[in-house]
Amino acid sequence: MKRYQLIEASLFIENRKRFAAQLKPKSVAVFQSNEVMPRNGDANYEFKQNSDMFWLSGIDQEECALVLFPDCPLETYREALFIKKTNEQIAVWDGHKYTKEEAAAVSGIKNIFWIDEFDGLMRAVFNMAERIYLNTNENDRASNNAAYKDLTFALQVRQKFPLHEFERSAPIMQRLRSIKHPLEVAYMKKAVNLSGQMFLRVLKFVKPGVREFEVEAEVIHEFIRNGATGHAFTPIVASGKNACVLHYTDNAATCKDGDLLLLDTGAEYGNYISDMTRTFPVNGKFTKRQKEVYNAVLRVMREAKKMLKPGILLMEYHNEVCKVMEQELIGLGLLTESDIKKQNPAWPAFKKYYMHGTSHFLGLDVHDVGMRYEPMQVGMMFSCEPGIYIPEEGIGIRLENEILITENGCTDLMEHIPIEAENIEDLMNG
Repeated sequence: MKRYQLIEASLFIENRKRFAAQLKPKSVAVFQSNEVMPRNGDANYEFKQNSDMFWLSGIDQEECALVLFPDCPLETYREALFIKKTNEQIAVWDGHKYTKEEAAAVSGIKNIFWIDEFDGLMRAVFNMAERIYLNTNENDRASNNAAYKDLTFALQVRQKFPLHEFERSAPIMQRLRSIKHPLEVAYMKKAVNLSGQMFLRVLKFVKPGVREFEVEAEVIHEFIRNGATGHAFTPIVASGKNACVLHYTDNAATCKDGDLLLLDTGAEYGNYISDMTRTFPVNGKFTKRQKEVYNAVLRVMREAKKMLKPGILLMEYHNEVCKVMEQELIGLGLLTESDIKKQNPAWPAFKKYYMHGTSHFLGLDVHDVGMRYEPMQVGMMFSCEPGIYIPEEGIGIRLENEILITENGCTDLMEHIPIEAENIEDLMNG
């Protein structure tokens, strides 16, 4: 049993059809689940499924493999799922694992095998194919050099079958996964609503003297009690100058009277994530300067949302947002027109106070896959998160909502979550 309500198998059936339609003739594609990663001693990190594997099958378990071979002469292997073979000892120590019947119901795949059978059966199957599609992590934001199952499998297959043609699954998956099915949007909305409930709770909790990790505890309490799997990513709870460190995760400082608190968190529900940032005063009241900067960021966000629509390129969009940001920074007295005119084009003046991008893809991963250099399309999901960071003033403000691209522009899935400065003050003091 999972914490979340299982997604209808029809989603995964349709996803596999969409993927198979992109394969060249006489091709077999293989996807591997993530492995359980060791931590220290006999402890492991919490398991997180390979997002491609989940998107294609709905299977949320280690030691699994998916084989798709639409042109296979044997119907049995046109769609085949291999799962971990359980036994009484595993059930006692680690809990329930999928039965073949359960795996078939979750995935919509009829042909289920034990993973122990994979090597023996696949040698003959691969010999029936002319080309093999292999999957690797091609997320262009990835920087982790650790080995993972898809990668080690790809290296093994290329060695065992050197005369086959090999193709990349990742470009197909990036394009397909970036367009969200209505069922996916529904799960992301659930995660969004959990984030909204969390924020209301935190606003009532925060006051001078609390530690950042105490706020983090309130966040995860609200997520878990409402059925979330947990954090979608390591939460950022950054007060005062800490908010000027973009990926601050120590969450150890004391929230002081007069400081702002930047909270960048998200709930994960059914493997789909939310990503929200709010910044608010520890004592419940913005100073005049804090509110000036806050409202500048909010204006940039609102202008940015107007630009999110089908056909626009992500980099062009960001460049246009930065033009708006330049004017706001001038209005705040942080830049001058002269600074803009004499700036180094390779490092524009605004980057001193706004050094990150405005939007990234969202979905099964917080920095989800997608073709960043192709036009936006209906059904894509993006963050919208401008920010202004002024270390010398101890002010770091970022605001972030989730945006769904629609035929007529976009829809803000977090529009109902408080963001106006006055509204936040009222909620903290009500």
